[in-house]
Amino acid sequence: VPSMRTPAEMIVGLVLCPCGLLLTLTGTLAPSWRQVSLVPDQPMDVIWEQGIWDICRERQSTHDRLCGQADELGYFEQVPVRVAQGLMPSSLVVTLVGLVVAALGVRCWQLEPRHLVAGVAGLVLLLSGLMSLVPSSWYTQELWALPAPPGSTLTVGYSLVLSYLGSCLEILGGLALALSFHHCCKER
Repeated sequence: VPSMRTPAEMIVGLVLCPCGLLLTLTGTLAPSWRQVSLVPDQPMDVIWEQGIWDICRERQSTHDRLCGQADELGYFEQVPVRVAQGLMPSSLVVTLVGLVVAALGVRCWQLEPRHLVAGVAGLVLLLSGLMSLVPSSWYTQELWALPAPPGSTLTVGYSLVLSYLGSCLEILGGLALALSFHHCCKER
């Protein structure tokens, strides 16, 4: 008699990976991988937020925010930023592909899940998590080496943190789905 219950590892994978996708998407699009404050010759309450696509200037006292600032220091030409510009969107596409494959393998229109398909989806999602973890880690490593006005204060922005969290959730979800291979081997 086939079991109508979806295995726990598949449920975990299908919960963690979409959450990871949303966090990684937010981290990719939002312009705050790094915050530059206390910039010389600028008011004390001005913060520059640098992302992988845009630089925004915000005045904290009035909450005036202006994006599309000129890159006078060559920030976007730095290798960690260029790598992030390539790998983060690629990771999002691979995650979407992995989620489609996972949906087909977990139970779509069948009594029993397809363990082999779910396991392959887990590997694809694991790869997508690694693809977004690499630029996040590299950027963090080079955070203080990237160009900034001398004498300014640098801090990690929320987008970088979200990218990290999203990557980790995708990796954990991918590993959970990859445990489906165990059922596939057990059946044979």
